[in-house]
Amino acid sequence: MQNEAESILNLLHEGQDEIKQRIPGVLENFKGFAQSVTKEGLLTPKFKELIAVAVAVCIRCQPCIVNHVKRALEEGATADEILEACSVAFMMGGGPSIAYTSYVVKALKDFGALDSGEQKGGC
Repeated sequence: MQNEAESILNLLHEGQDEIKQRIPGVLENFKGFAQSVTKEGLLTPKFKELIAVAVAVCIRCQPCIVNHVKRALEEGATADEILEACSVAFMMGGGPSIAYTSYVVKALKDFGALDSGEQKGGC
């Protein structure tokens, strides 16, 4: 049985597959653009994914949140680093960003990166 994060990612992929069939080339071009943005540069891919998590929280995009939490973890970010990145979203987006960070917490738990009662960071 899938957890919520996996279900959201599957829905995202299913939607993208449909778009690829109906509008050929568009998502492939976007994917190339995204890969050029997230590759190693002055900022590391990990740092860029932390930025993406904060932006996803600010724009209130649940699928984006789940996708970029997963990518940040894959790039080596810790749960505490991801949550600290969310604090920037709080500063920029206020109360709604705090509320949408609940989706970050849920994704971290679903991906096994956060235990329920565990507190590590200084934020």
